[in-house]
Amino acid sequence: MGGFTQQVKSVYWPETRTLVHLALPICGAQLAQAGMGVVDVMMTGRHNATSLAAVSVGSSLWMPLMLFMTGTLMGLTPIVAHLLGGQRHTAIRPAVHQALWVALLLGIVAAILLWTAIMPIFELMNVPQAVARESAAYLSAVAFGMPGIALFQALRAFSDGMNHTRPALWISLVGLTVNIPANYVLIYGGDGLADLLGTWVPESVQQLPTLGAFGCGVATALSMWTMALAMAYYTRKGRTYQSVAIWQRLTLPQWKGIHELVVVGVPIGVAIFVEVTLFTFIALFIASFGEITVGAHQIALSFTTILFMLPLSLSMALTVRVGNTLGQQNFALARTVAWNGIVVSVILAAVNSVLLWITAETVIALYTSNSEIQALALSIIALAVIFQLSDSLQVNLAGALRGYKDTRIVMIITVLSYWIVGLGGGHWLGSQGIGDMVEPLGVHGYWIGLIAGLSVAALLLAWRLQSISRWR
Repeated sequence: MGGFTQQVKSVYWPETRTLVHLALPICGAQLAQAGMGVVDVMMTGRHNATSLAAVSVGSSLWMPLMLFMTGTLMGLTPIVAHLLGGQRHTAIRPAVHQALWVALLLGIVAAILLWTAIMPIFELMNVPQAVARESAAYLSAVAFGMPGIALFQALRAFSDGMNHTRPALWISLVGLTVNIPANYVLIYGGDGLADLLGTWVPESVQQLPTLGAFGCGVATALSMWTMALAMAYYTRKGRTYQSVAIWQRLTLPQWKGIHELVVVGVPIGVAIFVEVTLFTFIALFIASFGEITVGAHQIALSFTTILFMLPLSLSMALTVRVGNTLGQQNFALARTVAWNGIVVSVILAAVNSVLLWITAETVIALYTSNSEIQALALSIIALAVIFQLSDSLQVNLAGALRGYKDTRIVMIITVLSYWIVGLGGGHWLGSQGIGDMVEPLGVHGYWIGLIAGLSVAALLLAWRLQSISRWR
């Protein structure tokens, strides 16, 4: 007993403190970036319904692209963490440069897709013409920011891999600070400024045009490039990065470095894309159940998504810590670090579940005053309490495996668990039931499917982590 207590004091507790120290700024950065989407919806919603619909539809197209890019570039984090742990500082700069080349290419391709492929998609989705036209304008503006956000994510992945997660938080807050006033000026124009500040606003300023959803897209692109340039400046001037000096001399594209990033990063991007599309398809299936069900589902999903930021951030920090210890060739410690992080994720899931259950009624009431929606949302959150454990486990097991650069198996497990068990099983339970034994469960069937899919993912990822941590 005394030996275990000593091990807790000397290994597990210091490691937990380090992990939390890395994770909290990541969580803040995630919330700040999510806040930009909230601001966009709130401000366009106050402009008019068409602009709100245009931004909502447009976001459902550019966000998956951005998340795929982000996931792919996250492959740089374990690469840098391994190199840093092994004291191979000179190899970090060319690795970062290859990621920047990949980021630039991904950003340009994403921009071209947003400029050229949007209207055919809108026609396929039967989007109303007015909404489609305004959404296309919004996306044409956002497209200019895609290379910027890709470059930011590459530099953020580099900084995270250097055990320096705070810059992403502060720079994300800078992006949000730019986004809010830029949105106001560009969406509402001079008339909006006059309404806000009064008639003392100069006449020339009052003549600024009202751009609606297009203005929102311009503001988003400005925020993206602001974050990219701020991150570039910080990584040039920050003391933490002086041993690497990534801006001293440019490394041209090298197949070996690009290949390593693609092999590690693309499966992460695909896994994130699969998760996003899982919730998108569920939302589409649930739409046929009526507005009460859709509203309750969205409230429950919104609330649980906010809570998910903590385990997600912990998983990103766990990638860094596992990568650092593997870079030191300390395989026993890497195994300890990984499983300690999983234990912390279970504790965090328990806290989230209790918080979710205690605050459910109060938070739901903030979303809506409709008693039917409130009652249904509360019944969904009863399932979401169980959902917290499997969700926290699977995301942190995946984070530990990313530290091992083991991403392809994670991608396969994610696709099978999410789409076959989660989406397929949920759709079957929600729309068909189980023969004569169980009637169709509606929205609850989809949430039971989510729990099943995430639980299967957690079990398979735990098996994989147990296997790979024994080998190395």
